[in-house]
Amino acid sequence: MDSSATDPFDTGRFEAGRNRLASLAYRLLGSAADAEDAVQDAFLRWQAADRRRIQVPEAWLTKVVTHLCLDRLRSAQLRRERSAGDWLPEPLLDGDPLLGPAETVEQRESVSLAVLTLMERLTPVERAVYVLREAFAHSHTEIAAVLDITASASQQHLHRARRRLTAARRRDEVDPATARRIVEEFLAAASSGRTERLVALLTDDATAISDGAGPARRLLRFDTPRRVAAVARAGFRPSPAKRRLAGGTPALHFAVVNGSPALLAVVGDQVVGSVSFDVAHGRIATVRGIAAPARLTRLTEAWRQRDPDPPIVASW
Repeated sequence: MDSSATDPFDTGRFEAGRNRLASLAYRLLGSAADAEDAVQDAFLRWQAADRRRIQVPEAWLTKVVTHLCLDRLRSAQLRRERSAGDWLPEPLLDGDPLLGPAETVEQRESVSLAVLTLMERLTPVERAVYVLREAFAHSHTEIAAVLDITASASQQHLHRARRRLTAARRRDEVDPATARRIVEEFLAAASSGRTERLVALLTDDATAISDGAGPARRLLRFDTPRRVAAVARAGFRPSPAKRRLAGGTPALHFAVVNGSPALLAVVGDQVVGSVSFDVAHGRIATVRGIAAPARLTRLTEAWRQRDPDPPIVASW
């Protein structure tokens, strides 16, 4: 018997599009947990809807998820959580379904940590237009129907969004061999204690952002190559206090996070830190350090499903 005939909620039809809806929500919210909540809320609305009147389920669900995310972005609670200097997007390991689709440069760019961070500067509607157009290739007519605006307004929102995100578009896409080399060179330079060796790997306007190894309530920012080099040297110098904070002696692994080269600190099967790198013109332009456990939950779950290559450093 056709399972759809015995499924009053058309669950199979919803599940067929779940990954697409979740990747849309992740791009809009920058949080895997919030994205999954939005998709689950959409499923409840799907269950309650008169589906006989829904002519194009994919379009209906896209609109519902988008508006659920817009409501979240506009909420006073989220604005407090993301007040200036307090927020970084949740990093995801290469291959996570939330990072799809990834066939075009625009699609991959839209889920980079650089773009997700800068999208905080956009209004919720600008953010939605940008994601729907760049990541999912919707026409302006389709976007207008999703957001209840005109097609010309959609075009204007996209123009403003692209202008504000220009800074994120300078990063290079690097092949896996180059990505690994960059991570290994950075780690070797940071461990050497030689500032000049580190500075040589950085662009002239390099910056670093860190959540302060977890306990800090505000982000730490460093905005010159020498400051970035100094904090990298200090951060990669092992100590008993850092091992206690990490919960053990980490192994340092190469990884790809949101399309960028990254270094993961792993204790047992727990990822306790992620350092990712934006590359521009062959040098490191941005370093992002994330150690807050709440931001690493999904990345750790994905890591546990991997059979990773040997670590760059087995015992840090």
